[in-house]
Amino acid sequence: MTLTRSFTYVKPGSLDEALALLAEHGRAAAVLAGGTDLISWMRDDLVAPEVVVDIKGLPGLEAITLVDGTLRLGALATFSDVLRSPVVSAAFPVLAEMAGVVASVGIRNRATVAGNLCSAVPSNDAGPVLLAADALVQIAATDGERTIPLAEWFRGPRRTALRGGELVTRITVPLPDRHGGCYLKLGRYRGEDLAQASVAVLALPGDHYRIAFGAVAPATVRAAAIEESLEGRPLDEATLAAAADLVPEVISPISDLRASAGYRTHMCRVMLRRALRAAAERLADDGPPYGERLL
Repeated sequence: MTLTRSFTYVKPGSLDEALALLAEHGRAAAVLAGGTDLISWMRDDLVAPEVVVDIKGLPGLEAITLVDGTLRLGALATFSDVLRSPVVSAAFPVLAEMAGVVASVGIRNRATVAGNLCSAVPSNDAGPVLLAADALVQIAATDGERTIPLAEWFRGPRRTALRGGELVTRITVPLPDRHGGCYLKLGRYRGEDLAQASVAVLALPGDHYRIAFGAVAPATVRAAAIEESLEGRPLDEATLAAAADLVPEVISPISDLRASAGYRTHMCRVMLRRALRAAAERLADDGPPYGERLL
């Protein structure tokens, strides 16, 4: 892999030092955490930062904790960290289910959940699960901190609400007392592949559902119309069919060399039905184990 443009590499020793560097260089700086997207983009001349700020090793940013019913994922927590975390497996297992289908073991060992959100490619895996969970993005800068709901985070392909000089420090997920979840990812083959389409479902007591799709719109999309159609209704065949019929109103897939728009739409209908059933069964302490392939 050859990088054809020169840049300055800096590895700060503290969060304050990192924020000062980002404030100084603004949009000319890029943050390096896992680097699985950034380095590829630099190689392909999609981005050309003047300064690369390496935040790997900054203390405290790798932690995964549960505090007062809220899951906290530090900005350096990798997908492998999520898979190994007893906190995640006990409190929010659908996040581990998602992490288990991200790329390859080598990528999962380096790629961070926060970095996946910051890359904001339409096929990102973390977005659907965290959007369905009403996650929040915690951001720091030299002039203070702010919180952005993930519903306001994605602004388009590779575009987010993050400003120059800011750094994501943590993802927080307010967990319901009881829930069942399911994440389904459609790929062309098993192994390291981007999603052709994906869906995340959270089932809550009282027949409440939260749903988000990935890879079928310019950004991860919440399926509000489908959620409304399911509200308070048991998942019988008529309810599932009506929900599936709403899929074309929620997504806007494209045709490319990986899949046609029609195929993506058809499979989203199939995946939605399967994910709804699995999430509801898991809420009832039944159904397929988390991580079992349902496609």
